Amino acid sequence: MTVDEPQADIERRGDELRAILSGVWTSAHAAPVEQAAAAIMQEKQGAGQVIFDLSGIASLDTLGAWVLDRTRHQIGELGLHADFVGARPEHRVLLDEVAYRGFQEAPPAPRRSGVIDFLAQVGEGVVQAGRDLVKGVSFLGEVVAAIFRVCLHPARFRLTSVVHHIDMVGFRGAPIVVLISFLVGCIVAQQGLFQLQRFGAQAFVVNLVGILTLRELCVLLTSIMVAGRSGSAFTAELGSMKMREEVDALRVMGLDPIEVLVLPRIFAIIISLPLLTFISAMAGLFGGGLVSWLYGGIPPEIFLVRLQQAVGMSTFLVGLIKAPFMALVIGVIATQEGLEVQGSAESLGRQVTSSVVKAIFTVIVVDGLFAMFFAAINY
Repeated sequence: MTVDEPQADIERRGDELRAILSGVWTSAHAAPVEQAAAAIMQEKQGAGQVIFDLSGIASLDTLGAWVLDRTRHQIGELGLHADFVGARPEHRVLLDEVAYRGFQEAPPAPRRSGVIDFLAQVGEGVVQAGRDLVKGVSFLGEVVAAIFRVCLHPARFRLTSVVHHIDMVGFRGAPIVVLISFLVGCIVAQQGLFQLQRFGAQAFVVNLVGILTLRELCVLLTSIMVAGRSGSAFTAELGSMKMREEVDALRVMGLDPIEVLVLPRIFAIIISLPLLTFISAMAGLFGGGLVSWLYGGIPPEIFLVRLQQAVGMSTFLVGLIKAPFMALVIGVIATQEGLEVQGSAESLGRQVTSSVVKAIFTVIVVDGLFAMFFAAINY
């Protein structure tokens, strides 16, 4: 054993055990430090008090201080009095900082009822939905106020931005809308033929395709696709601008982000969605007519004649009437979620996902409300 190695000389004075420590109590001598501490624990038998005399310690680091304090703590748990004496000020500070704390078992988790947890989650969801509704109505009020300001000052209206977004939402979105609507029209006609031929009523597939496509499918499919394609793009664009503090820069320059960023996008989607709905209806009818010809033996001439008899102007207008309202809902939700993005990529992804989910859900709800309304007025 070298002079620098930690040592513990034990002296007994009655029921007092004095451990006179010397040497270097550092991590470089970790093993001897533990051995010296273990020797003190072995010699404690029969003692009523243990005194650690630290006056001979040449050097002390966090490991040595922690082992000493742990040993003192273990002796105290056995009902013996243990204390440090003769410690230099710097050693005393280190001992105070590394005060030993034993590992405690985590308290057992309280028993919880699955039914109560489920009801709590439902309640939290309802509260959050109410908050989202309040924020949406508030944001819609800001949009309406911005529209009035633009009407009073037409020079503030950004027509170039509106045209750009019409191109992005309408023109560039038309191919996918046409393709999906065409395929859905084909599927509806095919399934209708397979079911109606059991009753020898294949001719009524024209009524099925015409009414279902014009009243519901064309506007609903188009709204869902626009919400997933353009709504998510709006949220991502505004969210990226929010992350780069470009929205704050607009406010510093005296410009209203609602007028500059939100209104052009909402106007563009309100203009584009009815046009896409009309294109979707034509594509769906074309797909239904093609399948009726190939599978049901209904020539195009007969299909068009029966379509004129089955579909009135009200049926055609129902889809177009719903389109602007659904466009407004999609635009408001998409832009609001974009402006709520915080300064992280995780927040951007979360808000884009929330925008698409909320927009699709709200579009379906609005479609159901319109269906009840038109049924009530017999339109």
